[in-house]
Amino acid sequence: MKSFDLVVLGAGPGGYVAAIRAAQLGLNVACVDENQQLGGTCLRVGCIPSKALLQSSHLYHEAKENLEDHGIGIKKLELDLNRMLSRKDEIVKTLTGGIKMLFQRSKVTPVIGRGKISGPGRVTVQLKSGEIEELSAPKILIATGSVPLILPGIDFDGDLIGDSTTALSYEDVPESLIVIGGGYIGLELGSVWSRLGATVTVLEGADRVLPGLDNEIGKIARRIFEKQELTFETEAWVESATVENGQCVVKCKDREPLTAARVLVCTGRVANTKEIGLETIEISADKRGQIVVDENFETAAKGVYAIGDCIGGAMLAHKASDEGVACVEKFVNGFGSIHYDTIPAIVYTTPEIASVGKTEEQLKDAGVEYRKGICPFGANGRARAMGDFDGRIKILAHAETDRILGVHAIGPQAGDLIAEAAVAMQFGASSEDLARCCHAHPTLSEVMHEAALAVSGRAIHT
Repeated sequence: MKSFDLVVLGAGPGGYVAAIRAAQLGLNVACVDENQQLGGTCLRVGCIPSKALLQSSHLYHEAKENLEDHGIGIKKLELDLNRMLSRKDEIVKTLTGGIKMLFQRSKVTPVIGRGKISGPGRVTVQLKSGEIEELSAPKILIATGSVPLILPGIDFDGDLIGDSTTALSYEDVPESLIVIGGGYIGLELGSVWSRLGATVTVLEGADRVLPGLDNEIGKIARRIFEKQELTFETEAWVESATVENGQCVVKCKDREPLTAARVLVCTGRVANTKEIGLETIEISADKRGQIVVDENFETAAKGVYAIGDCIGGAMLAHKASDEGVACVEKFVNGFGSIHYDTIPAIVYTTPEIASVGKTEEQLKDAGVEYRKGICPFGANGRARAMGDFDGRIKILAHAETDRILGVHAIGPQAGDLIAEAAVAMQFGASSEDLARCCHAHPTLSEVMHEAALAVSGRAIHT
């Protein structure tokens, strides 16, 4: 039996970051994952490969539809899907290999195999060779991430009816695609295949797409996506999805059946905590697989901790990473922090959508008085020069203290621009503070500056 100070189950953004930080703090750490490619869902079949395809498909669409406006003519445009997918795979290979190098540098021991808690302070790993390896440690960190949720009635075959992983590797562009779920993942991957030539229909059970997003931003997003020829059907409750005579058939409550070449199921995710040995330490997960932890990320079993998608909250890679760092810092140094109100969320469509903090609806429900400032990207010189000026930035500030409570953006590079808002909110900044900071011209960041000025009615360009 090999002994360590800490054994981490899962080498995703939560697990591998926690392992490295623990090693930096002097612990002898093993990180167990069943995949040779480290990095979890995010690096292997999630965040990174989807962003690679989003970028490639965006460039293809720009070349096909928009370059003539810049005086650039292309006589013959061809789509080489195999090459596009190969580029995506190479990026994944590079980044997952980078984690192995980080482990070597930090002296974290990777253990490739299926890990399972086998009792207090013990982890059993079934190696790829079939052999069993026993690990022991006074502390165990569960960071096993999440898996796609498949609704009843959907005959999931991982091919014609598949999830986000399937949609990263279609052998050809489907003539038509039905996306079940109008959230982040569905819109991102739906956008990819729409740009490449598929007719895409998005089915969402809620009364609007991107439920949970600020309502005003969500309405703008829908209008923009409809201009991009995505079709939306809201309040569409899917009862079944089957393959009949080589064609996918989706039936919704009180609606006519829909047919398509492929179906992409993006109905959310559930914690990946089945069959990891929770019963051996007398703890259990709820119906979504989530584990209850205290303020130190410790479960009901002493010395066993959990982070990321396994404990609920926003299912975001950066949230898991921050929790991993906070968790190990707490049990090594006695102090570690994470501020959930300043964790940004991003939808990597074109335009990007980004938010941090409270939405208008949440502030109204809580009875919080606020002021808001808005600046459209159309008023920004850099956005106009780029030819990419759909959308706006909205800042919500407390009516009395002026402290920034939420920032919501849809527009070019919104995912990068939101970082300024997150930092400002982390330090308790007011909209006045943001407005008093000089922003370079001409840059997209001036939209944030103008929105901050607009909170107090001092906007110059709008």
